[in-house]
Amino acid sequence: MIELKNVTKRYDSLTVVDDVSFTVKAGECFALLGPNGAGKTTIVKMLLNFTRPTSGSLSINGISSSQAECRQAVGYLAENHHIPPSLSGWHYLLRCAELLDMNQSEAIDHCRHIVELIGMQGREHTKAGTYSKGMVQRFGLGAALMGEPKLLILDEPTSGLDPIGIREIRQLLESLKDQGMTIFLNSHLLSEVEKICDTAAIINRGKLLVKENISAIVRDGETLEDLFVRLVRG
Repeated sequence: MIELKNVTKRYDSLTVVDDVSFTVKAGECFALLGPNGAGKTTIVKMLLNFTRPTSGSLSINGISSSQAECRQAVGYLAENHHIPPSLSGWHYLLRCAELLDMNQSEAIDHCRHIVELIGMQGREHTKAGTYSKGMVQRFGLGAALMGEPKLLILDEPTSGLDPIGIREIRQLLESLKDQGMTIFLNSHLLSEVEKICDTAAIINRGKLLVKENISAIVRDGETLEDLFVRLVRG
């Protein structure tokens, strides 16, 4: 589903991604982990063609990330997602449906389904300016799910959520995974990653430290957080 081959990204003399290669299989729930500034978001931006690699290649479904066609079945939630405060969550989702060329009847039915899926019934017609960060994040995830994408790319999907909200989002992602959706996420909540994801890659200072099935790289009695700290601290 996703393939990176010898990807490097430089900004002048600063190398933020350094010769990184890995693959993500279709139907896999994959986590890209690393401390702040490790290069995680830069990799996501290159996958989505927001920025180009200095060298190497990235592809989705065998199609280069530089081609718009590769993103037709991709849903994306940015870390600092924003909804115009004058819009309600409902109208925001409707606008997303319009971008997908849904007719009015189809868009309304789909938006109702999304509102239920993200647990925002009763608040969908309230202006976004009154929403908490967690509520904005839920509607952002709902927008990413519009059109039933085959690949979901999530940058800190539980940002701003309380413990109940984190559990609900985890349960939703588990359900999507069971339905065969490929999920690529960045997250600092390693305990949640360990519950959801099959595979993890850890990068630090732009270099890939490990990419493997989580059960294969975590030592006996060790958590994913323990592994992360051990590798990043060297």
